[in-house]
Amino acid sequence: MKKLWNKWTEIALVKRILVGLVLGAILGLTVPGATGISILGDVFVSALKAIAPLLVFFLVISSLCNAGNSHGGVIKTVIILYMFSTVLAAVIAVFASMAFPVKLTLATAAATDTAAPQGIAEVLNNLLLNVVANPVSSLVNANYVGILTWAILLGLAFRAANEITKNVLNDIANGTSAVVSWIINMAPFGIFGLVFNTVSTNGLEIFTTYGKLLALLVGCMLFIYFVTNPLLVYWCIRKNPYPLIFHCLKRSALTAFFTRSSAANIPVNMKVCEEMGLDRDTYSVTIPLGATINMDGAAITITVMTMATAFTLGIHVDIPTAIILSLLAALSACGASGVAGGSLLLIPMACSLFGISDDISMQVVAVGFIIGVIQDSVETALNSSSDLLLSASAEFRQWRLEGKEIKFK
Repeated sequence: MKKLWNKWTEIALVKRILVGLVLGAILGLTVPGATGISILGDVFVSALKAIAPLLVFFLVISSLCNAGNSHGGVIKTVIILYMFSTVLAAVIAVFASMAFPVKLTLATAAATDTAAPQGIAEVLNNLLLNVVANPVSSLVNANYVGILTWAILLGLAFRAANEITKNVLNDIANGTSAVVSWIINMAPFGIFGLVFNTVSTNGLEIFTTYGKLLALLVGCMLFIYFVTNPLLVYWCIRKNPYPLIFHCLKRSALTAFFTRSSAANIPVNMKVCEEMGLDRDTYSVTIPLGATINMDGAAITITVMTMATAFTLGIHVDIPTAIILSLLAALSACGASGVAGGSLLLIPMACSLFGISDDISMQVVAVGFIIGVIQDSVETALNSSSDLLLSASAEFRQWRLEGKEIKFK
């Protein structure tokens, strides 16, 4: 069994994932009734979601209590990149919507299980309450703002602990990382199940009914990843950004696309950071933080869907209002949940800027869930891979300033 496992892990992970992807697509088209296959995807995503809070919690505590030097400069750079790219994404989405206006067909109001926030104050209030949430409930509910807060406080407190305690915390962090490696090595089977489920349950109707809307959403997201993100990366590393762009796309965006959860992709991103030789003291903070506040895709979704609603109702959108919408979308996107469809429930809040009623805006949310199989997948791939990309870029910038060679596997 050990030899078989070793042979399995010797094959490049991306190659194994691509095989799972192709097989899942083929079986989804040929035997869509074999629903038992989809359990592989459910188990994989559930395992990632289960281990991610523990991984973040213990890595941050271990990193802070054992850290000798301050890493605040790199973390500050990452946060600036996160916020700037999110605002930029919203601005680009506004002007793209004006250049290629899309109108929706709205019929009946939609019912959802969760109430949409009524304003930016409510979003910020919820964000602040998550910061001071019970640490145990934060771990159970995967509240990464709360997890980071308590892990940082405990990490700083444990700096005064003896070496035995610090070694125990480090061993727990290493053990959790090892479990993550085992789970990630099962990714091909998980992707196989996820692709099968997607292909077998979703037809091509969404491309014909909502083709223009999807094209606008996906086009904006691709523009961010392949045009504006490379500019930010170049500012950091002062060399061709595309090798790093495609590396992050290959290693992070692929799994994020099918899991549709930035939270579930945290362990994947952290593993790639480790392989790239990045400082664990830094990425153990910036990666989970990115899953909370680096929401380019969410900002685009909120902006484009709100603009489409305004055009549908014949509401004139001037430049000043569009800019306000961009800032509102960027700020509210930071409060979007790290799960599938988390950004959609923020659409009514953005629509309220134009005086659009909840009855209408919830119909737009329903449209969002219909196209979510594509929209949310691409959105999560952009969000999560950008977490990895910008975290790596900020640290590589520090390497460049220190005269170190920038290289990665």
